[in-house]
Amino acid sequence: MKINKIICFAVGAMSAVTAMAADETVIVGNILGPEGPLLVDGNLYYVGWISHTLSKWDGKTATVLNHTPGCGHNGLALTKQKTFLLACTEEHGAILELDLAGKQLRRWDADKNGKPFDGGINDVVVTANGGAYATVVGPYKEVPTSVAGKILYLAPGGEKWVEVADDLNYANGIGVSPDQKTLYVSETVGNCILKFTINDDGSLSNRSNFALLNLLTKNKTEDWWLGPDSMKVDSKGNIYVAQWFGGRILKISPEGKLLHAFEIAAGAGTTNVAFSEGEKELYVTVVKDPKDPQAKGSIVKIANVK
Repeated sequence: MKINKIICFAVGAMSAVTAMAADETVIVGNILGPEGPLLVDGNLYYVGWISHTLSKWDGKTATVLNHTPGCGHNGLALTKQKTFLLACTEEHGAILELDLAGKQLRRWDADKNGKPFDGGINDVVVTANGGAYATVVGPYKEVPTSVAGKILYLAPGGEKWVEVADDLNYANGIGVSPDQKTLYVSETVGNCILKFTINDDGSLSNRSNFALLNLLTKNKTEDWWLGPDSMKVDSKGNIYVAQWFGGRILKISPEGKLLHAFEIAAGAGTTNVAFSEGEKELYVTVVKDPKDPQAKGSIVKIANVK
């Protein structure tokens, strides 16, 4: 999530391994704007959109790998070359390519036609063939009035991002089905997950509603920003979506059926999720209070359900 625009500097996150509940363990605490968890080679990588940082947790220590002021680090994806694509979610958005040590290798500030990523990049996903999709969220206002979200595509080996969809109601999380035929995208303000058919050239077609969250589960609160945040798709095609202001992760089948709601005790502002080896456990990034301007939060580990 990235609705908070207050910019603060913070040093590396302090680590903590403490029990929240019988089935919820805090892995890393004191993160300012926790998002983008990814498990790579046994290390847990994550970002802080308030601290503008990418960090690594090696099981004992949290280390800041990248600090890029003005970025608002958000979505994080691993490429086939084992580099990161990082979403900069501040108003004048960017997409960074970083190596695993956090060194910047490349930066995009505009698409193929020179159009800036105004509104900020929220999330990124990499496809099996090495392509990538990213979401442009749209301009933040306390009461959202613009329907200006977009989806961008970078072809395998490509140099430029191309706009492939527009008019999304605050585009946020993004995921690809295991067969690489379907793209899922969160519309946060619409409280909806859309789906598109992925064509052979990476373009999108057959836009349709996949899930309206308030029809799957009762809203915990009523807010413009309640709706779906970031997501991950497992090997069976199930979608795990964080519900900002909802304090939970929803597991949804490829048919759009709610399979399970993971209630998160650590906070009300769940933002994203990552899988452990074998998808047996989930790492959840969560802000304790979504109204906190520093978005103080943590990463917790919970058991998955089959």
